[in-house]
Amino acid sequence: MNIFEYYLTKISATIIDNKKTLKLENINDLKNVNLEVPPTHLNYDLSTNVSLVLSKVNKIKPNILANNIKKILIKNINHFEKIEVAGPGFLNIKLSDEALVYNINDILKNRESYGSKKTNNNYNIEFVSANPTGPMHVGHCRGAIFGDVLSNLLIFNGNKVTKEYYINDYGNQIKNFVESVFLRIREIKYKEKFVFKENLYSGDYVKEIASKIIQNNKEISVDNFDSCFEKLKKLSLNCSMNLIKSDLKKLGIEHDNFFSETEIVKNDIVNKTVKSLRNKDLIEEGFLDPPKGEPSKNWKKVKRLIFKSSNFGDDTDRALQKNDGSWTYFANDVAYHSDKINRKFDHLINILGADHIGYIKRITSAVSALSEKKIKLQCKVCQLVKLYKKGKPFKMSKRAGDFISVQDLLNEVDKDSIRFMMLNRSNDVELDFDFEKVREKTKDNPVYYVQYAFARINSILRTLNKNLNDEISVKSKTFTLNKYEEKIIRKVFEWPKIIESAANKLEPHKIPFYLYELSTLFHSYWSKGNEDSQYRFIENGKVKRHEVLIFIYLISTVIKNGMNILGVSLPFKM
Repeated sequence: MNIFEYYLTKISATIIDNKKTLKLENINDLKNVNLEVPPTHLNYDLSTNVSLVLSKVNKIKPNILANNIKKILIKNINHFEKIEVAGPGFLNIKLSDEALVYNINDILKNRESYGSKKTNNNYNIEFVSANPTGPMHVGHCRGAIFGDVLSNLLIFNGNKVTKEYYINDYGNQIKNFVESVFLRIREIKYKEKFVFKENLYSGDYVKEIASKIIQNNKEISVDNFDSCFEKLKKLSLNCSMNLIKSDLKKLGIEHDNFFSETEIVKNDIVNKTVKSLRNKDLIEEGFLDPPKGEPSKNWKKVKRLIFKSSNFGDDTDRALQKNDGSWTYFANDVAYHSDKINRKFDHLINILGADHIGYIKRITSAVSALSEKKIKLQCKVCQLVKLYKKGKPFKMSKRAGDFISVQDLLNEVDKDSIRFMMLNRSNDVELDFDFEKVREKTKDNPVYYVQYAFARINSILRTLNKNLNDEISVKSKTFTLNKYEEKIIRKVFEWPKIIESAANKLEPHKIPFYLYELSTLFHSYWSKGNEDSQYRFIENGKVKRHEVLIFIYLISTVIKNGMNILGVSLPFKM
């Protein structure tokens, strides 16, 4: 249950039923009314702006309206024990014991789904989509985890999600990669010296790919690069994608679909897409000005096909053809997104690296044009990750060549720490990843602190000879809380709102923040028992108060659901 939705519905219905008494002529703005978490220093459970919203449109002083609404809500909603008018007209609401029992029992009855808001949409989330020219690096890692956790979050809310990887297996970068493998094969087979040329890939992993190809294809001919290119491309890309899939699996990530750029070209999807845009009068033949920052003397003025992307919010129109008449990368990408639209997804989401931020307007404009503005493409950019070890920047590996690989990261810290910490800041700001801090067993290490809370709860349950799967509920109509428990229950009630906000805004980092705050409240309450015996959970092998046991189950429910979304394990012992 989402208590904010539940009680907002009750508040709205009560006001509508009593609009004449309240002298309200206009209640259309009820849609702008919200129910929020009050400031932590206030001893209240809910806070609403209803008086402020309705007073403005009905030309009533907000404090007068607030006091009148307060009387009606107290009279008609028996779950409200006390209401305070605060500030310019906010209503702060304290729930009754009956309300607490009702809501707690509902959570305990529906533990696995607590927090979920069933929205039942069909999403395509494209993430990672790294060039298949070697293993994943740290930059890919952050976007991979962001995309995977966002997918888990939307699935938790009842949506269908296709996790998709777009394989950029076409163009000059791929040709350079295959040539690098070709030269390494000749180096191994014929002892030829590898010549380091511009744009070739020099990492040791290329040698490993070459060795693997030789081992599994003993009769392969590498006498001439052009004649063996297609076969070698297929073998090289297969090896490279296996490296990437292996890295992803180690991070706990599996995609549902891999979509090849080469297949787009082979299946003539670009021509079909261009034809569709031309039929909508969204393509013209013409000339473009030189890109900003490029001297005009270096710019070759060539007539080409141009997509009118400025009609859909882009800064300028975009070329679909290169100087030689071949398709641009953008043209292939437009065709790929046309295919996505044809697959009937309700929502398209792309997770991009920091270097693609300038690409957003053109591809969102293309989706808008292709779908006739019926489908919106949302792009989330994951900023850079800076790695530190012993206070110094972490060095790149020789194996990778010129970047820090995911395997380098996994050699230093475990998957759980990587997944949690990669989401420990918003995706749109740079992230400092400190290996020493992630290894600490202190409050300063968020993933440890959350895992430790769950392990500590299970330790309590083992002492009581209970487990998390036991059925439990509040039997009495009263529920006596101390000040520490009041803070915890309000934080537990906030969980569905965190899920709703994280899903609506595509901000999964809100989940680890919240879990850390909840775990901190739990650890603080536990520690208080060491200082004052009245707050101890257990005495003589028995739980002191049934309320304490209820809180343990509530906290474990939220931590379990949250960490499942994050894809982070929960140890029963630490």
